[in-house]
Amino acid sequence: MIEVAIAAAKAAGKLQRAAFGMEQVVNESLAHDIKLELDIKSQELIEKHILDHFPKHAIVGEEGVNGDQESDYKWIVDPIDGTVNFSYGIPHYCVSIALQYKHEIMIGVVYDPQRDELFTSERGKGAYLNNVPMKTSNRGDIKDCILSLGMAKTAESIESAFTQMNFYAHRAKKLRNMGSAALDLAWIASGRLDAYVERGVNWWDIAAGILLIESAGGKVKIAPNSIGKGFEVIATNGSLEMAFV
Repeated sequence: MIEVAIAAAKAAGKLQRAAFGMEQVVNESLAHDIKLELDIKSQELIEKHILDHFPKHAIVGEEGVNGDQESDYKWIVDPIDGTVNFSYGIPHYCVSIALQYKHEIMIGVVYDPQRDELFTSERGKGAYLNNVPMKTSNRGDIKDCILSLGMAKTAESIESAFTQMNFYAHRAKKLRNMGSAALDLAWIASGRLDAYVERGVNWWDIAAGILLIESAGGKVKIAPNSIGKGFEVIATNGSLEMAFV
């Protein structure tokens, strides 16, 4: 199953890399988001890879659902996490694919096409970056840490992000807001970042990254968003303690 996930992620990444920097067909432009025709083409490509091998499985993605939605096996897909970055020519985006069996994430794959970096994990088998084992950082003092604070699309989530930024900017080494939740989580798993905080994320933004972090030694706290739709998440290297303020 993980080989199918990797093949699907790389196929979508190849499509995106070939289109990067070129004029895109915009299906919808919103206040804080954008939807490209390439999002749909990427998800369709991923769906074909998965359903050709597992026709009785379900797919739940940012661009819709497919397969048997009653199946205990659900593939959670974000075909382009960081679409705004991609559409503006910013080379920071990724493909995110997770496999959930009943209520447990079994496989997590995040692929960064621009850097050709493949983050993978199977439950109980560790986490890897381009087949090399990876671990979270061991920084436990916030003054030494780099935090990524996500900013979702609603007024409430933006205001909450400002509160978090004001609090943590005075305490952390540096703050980052890079526009791809899945890559932020993968970078925590690899030790590049120490924590990620956001309110208002979707399940497909974080499903693969949760397993990557937990498999690399970190911790993830997730709950229904207390100020709106989606989820709120605090992901850390496992040594750092963080909370919403």
